[in-house]
Amino acid sequence: MHDYEKSTVESLADPDRFWLKASSEIAWIEAPSIGWDEGSSSWFPDGQLNSCYNAVDRHVDGGRADQQAIIYESPVTGQRQVFTYRELQTEVAKTAGMIAAQGVQKGDRVIIYMPMIPQTVFAMLACARIGAVHSVVFGGFAPPELAKRIDDAEPKLLLTASCGIEGKKVIPYQPLVADSLALAAHQVPAVILFQRKTLPADIADGWAQDWSEQLAKADPADCVPLMSSDPLYILYTSGTTGTPKGVVRDNGGHAVALNWSMRHVYGLMPGECFWAASDVGWVVGHSYIVYAPLFAGATLILYEGKPVGTPDAGEFWRIIDRNQVAVFFTAPTAIRAIRKKDENGELYPANDLPSLRAIFLAGERADPDTIQWLENRLGRPVIDHWWQTELGWPALATCMGLGDVRRKAGSAGFPVPGYQFHVLDDDGEAVAQGQVGNIAIKCPLPPGCYQSLWGNKEGYQKAFLSYPGYYETGDAGFCDADGFMHVMGRTDDIINVAGHRLSTGQMEGALAEVDGVSECAVIGADDPLKGMIPVAFVVASAQQKETELAAECIAHVRSEIGAVASVRTIHIVAALPKTRSGKILRSSLRAIANGHEVTMPNTIENPESIAAILSKVENTNR
Repeated sequence: MHDYEKSTVESLADPDRFWLKASSEIAWIEAPSIGWDEGSSSWFPDGQLNSCYNAVDRHVDGGRADQQAIIYESPVTGQRQVFTYRELQTEVAKTAGMIAAQGVQKGDRVIIYMPMIPQTVFAMLACARIGAVHSVVFGGFAPPELAKRIDDAEPKLLLTASCGIEGKKVIPYQPLVADSLALAAHQVPAVILFQRKTLPADIADGWAQDWSEQLAKADPADCVPLMSSDPLYILYTSGTTGTPKGVVRDNGGHAVALNWSMRHVYGLMPGECFWAASDVGWVVGHSYIVYAPLFAGATLILYEGKPVGTPDAGEFWRIIDRNQVAVFFTAPTAIRAIRKKDENGELYPANDLPSLRAIFLAGERADPDTIQWLENRLGRPVIDHWWQTELGWPALATCMGLGDVRRKAGSAGFPVPGYQFHVLDDDGEAVAQGQVGNIAIKCPLPPGCYQSLWGNKEGYQKAFLSYPGYYETGDAGFCDADGFMHVMGRTDDIINVAGHRLSTGQMEGALAEVDGVSECAVIGADDPLKGMIPVAFVVASAQQKETELAAECIAHVRSEIGAVASVRTIHIVAALPKTRSGKILRSSLRAIANGHEVTMPNTIENPESIAAILSKVENTNR
């Protein structure tokens, strides 16, 4: 605990000195002499580096050429591939040459709409190698969502594959990409498609170029020098209006923060194996599947499968055992799914996973019961920690690498060095210890956090306006008497479904487009498996069968947003509860959906609606 407290004090007392020292662990073309620069609102503004060099080439140059860099485990295809750092360097340099041959230069955007295969990682690192800005879009997103990202990023190139595999379901990407390109106003100059044997795509008409053919004739590309503040990637996350927000990550601060976090938060050393069971389309995938393990000279696991069903609830344990994983990172939803299928641990290995030191959980609040079950099974620390797409790396955690082992079920731990948390009321005043308030982080944010939204300066500044001098996280929570931070949930309409941040406002917009829907409200209801699920309350505009309208609503949301965000519970009601000013009382709907006691608000205009909805939900649940 002493090292954690010492680092926390040093990071807050003299942030420049602390992070400049951390920056010395990164290979720079021009080492920075400045930490935080208020004028440019950036970290290490005079530093030059290349993120791909730090993730790949420096380890080849530094004696790790023959160490395993990537282990690709795909139970859905029966494949397992291993790439050393030398082999990774070859693949990435050639992929970078393929991308550059399409006219892509420093600062140009490249959208990557691909599944969990090695070529996806090669593409991300290849963009970083030549200074192109990659934007990875989760392969499960529907065409309208991909089209929005195409129009916002205006890419010069789109990289895709012939299909993705979700559990036992093969998803053809060709129709999704074709529809997206048709919907987008921006015309993407070039598309390159990687053909998978599982389901090849028809590209005979020339709508896409063949990846293997283009790769074969490409010349390897070298790393280009980039300023620390140059953008590395854009990652889109749900906005409260349904319009995606393009979080921009810089090169220098990102490399310094992620490299520091591997040793000091997760306690991982170079040469060890780290597995983050997520998807590269999310921030966890960017940070802890791809970049952080490679910055740290570790071995990463790229997993194409599910916690259960590919083939069973023991697959996670088998992969940890086979690859000698030292630290494992997953979402609480995955552990709940495993527990549901294997409560008694019959698929847990007899050798008790000797390589594994700890499991970290994030993406949603981890319920104490799940943590306790997993700790009893493992006999090792299970650590809940918290961060956001905007932050890019852990902000609350038990920093195992700094000797801290304190943890409390229901809490995400303590502020990670560099972060200064405050819990404020709506007027910006600190609340009493133990009292729930708005969680804010004092500025400047440490390295690695976002410094802009792509093409949306006003949207970025909005996060800092409510409490001058602070970043407003949008989460509510409290700090207890022992200093543990507890994150209770969102203060806006973003909900966490199985670790995916989704906008209820966006779902409402999709539902409103359905013929027969007069008005609607979507709230996040508690779910024992996924943490939260979207539940919709819909007022019909005309007499029609409720089952038919509900089915149309479900299908439309799925087609507009994607299966990951699909609303499966639709309550057709006569009226929504509203205040006299016309505001929908979502807190009352949330209480009804969760089976909690409903307190009648003083401001309600139509109190009879509450009783009617209660009766409707109770009848549905019988």
